[in-house]
Amino acid sequence: MLDPEMGSPTGQDDRSAPERRPLRLVARTITKAWEGNIFSEAAEAAFWQVLSFPPLLLGLLGSIGYVGEWFGPEVVQAVRDKIVSTCRTIFSGDVVNGVITPTVDQILTVGKGEIVSVGFLISLWAGSSAMASFVDAVTVAHGQYGVRHEVWQRIFALLLYVVSLVLLIIGLPVLALGPDVLPRFLPDRWQAVAEAWLSAFYYPVIGVLLVLALATLYKLALPRKLPWHRLAPGAALAMVVFILSSVGLRLYIRWITTTGYTYGALATPIAFLLFVFFIGLAITIGAYFNSAIQEMWPARMTRRQRRRWRRLELVRAAERIMSRDGGEAADDAEELRARGTGRKVAGRGGSRGKAAGQGKAGGQGKAGGQGGHGGGKSGKGVRRRVAGRGGKRGGTKSGSGDPKQGGDPGGTGGGPGDKGAAGRTGQPENA
Repeated sequence: MLDPEMGSPTGQDDRSAPERRPLRLVARTITKAWEGNIFSEAAEAAFWQVLSFPPLLLGLLGSIGYVGEWFGPEVVQAVRDKIVSTCRTIFSGDVVNGVITPTVDQILTVGKGEIVSVGFLISLWAGSSAMASFVDAVTVAHGQYGVRHEVWQRIFALLLYVVSLVLLIIGLPVLALGPDVLPRFLPDRWQAVAEAWLSAFYYPVIGVLLVLALATLYKLALPRKLPWHRLAPGAALAMVVFILSSVGLRLYIRWITTTGYTYGALATPIAFLLFVFFIGLAITIGAYFNSAIQEMWPARMTRRQRRRWRRLELVRAAERIMSRDGGEAADDAEELRARGTGRKVAGRGGSRGKAAGQGKAGGQGKAGGQGGHGGGKSGKGVRRRVAGRGGKRGGTKSGSGDPKQGGDPGGTGGGPGDKGAAGRTGQPENA
């Protein structure tokens, strides 16, 4: 049965697929998410996000100190202000003032020397734990968790985290200083228009970049890739789910504080945990949404997947030939298997032809010699020897010996019905 993640080999949709309606898609997404235990996966991702948050800020803000030498000394403070202001639009005020701002300020006092320390390398491994949880959640949603080896999947998450960290180190200064620095490179009469456009489209552009980043995560996390446009709906849904959940959580926190009911000193950590829980929930439900779309509307196979499908079919055909014909079609099956796996069978036809030629010539010589030498002997003894040698040759043709010269005239190994072996070898024609 063809894997739905690989698509259809002909590019046609399966006629036996369920009814393709939006409500059916929503129901299928919810069913798959519930069966995949989405809340446990989101809680696991939230736990690793909390543990990875300080190492992430250490690697991000500590490395920006080197980038500040390119953009100017004020870039670190600008990035710090941009991080805090962006977090205020997402998290509640208590979370920003009690968790994020103190952590950012403390990391900025560490200095650039900590970047080359062993602690920073350990922070890379700890910071990649959140990325590893996201990769695991995406592969589980698409039913591909066991495809990639567990050790390689953890190393892959670490590499993906390092690449994301490098992109953030380069991109955050650009996003932080872009609206103020970019208009300076334009003529004076265009600076006012550029500032207006940047202020109007700044947050929409950030939203599009985040959707592209989520689609990239969905694509790279899968061992069996899907096209980019097939993963954009899940990324957009993840953005919508997180925005709605964060707005609802902020309203809930604001309402709960007005009632006088509070968690005391645990209120800020609990609120932070809830926010990161909704981040994991949004990313996971986006992955299940993409999986439901792929299940209901299978994507066309890419060229790479078609090549893999052809190789798989060739290997299966070789196995069927081997199981049906036994050892007689071993060379043909080996050729099909080699074509399926991409190997070359060097000299297979030549070696087989050479072996066949040697067997043919040897059979002729030996049969002729035995026939000539045994011309004066009894037909019974010669018949026994010829029949024995014919059995060793497996019943194949061994030549076209002349019965007058004492050769094997039948060419079938001297069987019981062989006229030359049974009658003429006992009494030669010249006698």
